[in-house]
Amino acid sequence: VGATIAAARAALAEGVAVSLAGGTHHAHRERGQAYCVFNDAAVAARTLQADAPRALRVAIIDLDVHQGDGTAAIFAGDPTTFTLSLHGEKNFPSRKVRGDIDRDLPDGTGDAEYLRVLDEALDEMVARFCPELIVYLAGADVHENDRLGRLALTTAGLATRDARVFEVAYRLGVPIAVTM
Repeated sequence: VGATIAAARAALAEGVAVSLAGGTHHAHRERGQAYCVFNDAAVAARTLQADAPRALRVAIIDLDVHQGDGTAAIFAGDPTTFTLSLHGEKNFPSRKVRGDIDRDLPDGTGDAEYLRVLDEALDEMVARFCPELIVYLAGADVHENDRLGRLALTTAGLATRDARVFEVAYRLGVPIAVTM
């Protein structure tokens, strides 16, 4: 989790930073799950909130093909955090833990539909929550060539997805830490 904490701190200082060693969104507060021992996004958010003079408002945008059940469970009912997840409805975990915004996508969802749903979810997030930091889980397993992902984004679709998340951060003037 240290790399994601470092990326979040760097994002606060520089505006944007990336960690290639994260995305462990299935780990819950009390247990690891599905290859995820510790929830790096949650630990980073809590660490930066503890470092700040008051609770920093953190939005976690999770665009991995799997729902961020651990992250949603950790932050349930917490007004200082906001979780947004787009994910395959038939993919792991079979029992989803609902966060602030969850969008279940059917198998085969491609660029146009994915981006439409993403735009709606981002607009809803902005209307409901004013983040001071965005932690973005930029999963590549939504790509059409991922044999287990079951969604169908093209490489251009992935680039557009990422650009739209960055556009929201830029428009809000909010630093963004990306983890994969």
